[in-house]
Amino acid sequence: MIIKASALNRLYSLVRHCGQSGSARSLALFLILFLSLAGPSQAQPIRDTLKVGYVDVPPLAYQAENGRAEGVFIDLTRRVAEEAGYDLDFRFLPVSRAYFYLRTGGIDIWPGVTDVPALEDEVLESYVSPLPFQLSAWGMKDAPPVQHFNDLKNKTLILIAGYTYGGLAERLERTPGIRVTEAPNHQAAVAMLNRGRGDYLLDYQDPVKAVLEEFPVQGIREYPVRTRNAAWIFSLANPRSSDLREEFDDAYLRLAERGEVPRPRTLSKGFLLPGLADLP
Repeated sequence: MIIKASALNRLYSLVRHCGQSGSARSLALFLILFLSLAGPSQAQPIRDTLKVGYVDVPPLAYQAENGRAEGVFIDLTRRVAEEAGYDLDFRFLPVSRAYFYLRTGGIDIWPGVTDVPALEDEVLESYVSPLPFQLSAWGMKDAPPVQHFNDLKNKTLILIAGYTYGGLAERLERTPGIRVTEAPNHQAAVAMLNRGRGDYLLDYQDPVKAVLEEFPVQGIREYPVRTRNAAWIFSLANPRSSDLREEFDDAYLRLAERGEVPRPRTLSKGFLLPGLADLP
């Protein structure tokens, strides 16, 4: 049996009433006996449950075959929420749906990245960043190196279907001279690049490295495009978003102080491929 705060309030009102009617002593004895039988573990308050949306970015976040949320960032999210005193309800979502739910309150938190244009003025970002998040251009050994955005012009770029790349995908599609083709997932994207279906693959470092560990490709090269900060993103549709951010930040710092999670990263603007900032 769990004793809810509302039940305790009703009992308190009853005690006051009985005190006025002269029978408080017998009721007090009953309450002492009741609480002693319930035991201290039964009187703990019910914890709030937060709705967490996550997207497919293995090995940082992905849905396992049994439907459970897994990944490095997911594990960190669970540990921080436990330290902060919250239960979590994970929901596997396409990127666009995750953005929509953050704007409308369908989810409370997204373990994601900072500076997403589509979420401007709709979310709060944690001050703590546990991980870097690097977007890279991947090419085969015979492809010229990518050192400036102009190196991508007159080329075919492979993108992951459904990914916005922080607004970059839409800008690329509007850029004259760049052809965009899509792959359904990271493994298929690497296979398309290896078969010459595109000149470069635009994808995040961690999922591509995970694919290459399982399915090695000889001669693939990586060129950094943009480095961003991984963070917990809180929906402003939740009236407690500011409190949640503070509680998650504080919980992470306590865990880091005990050596249970990596030390917080120093937030920075990171790397940006020259010429990328000039895109309309």
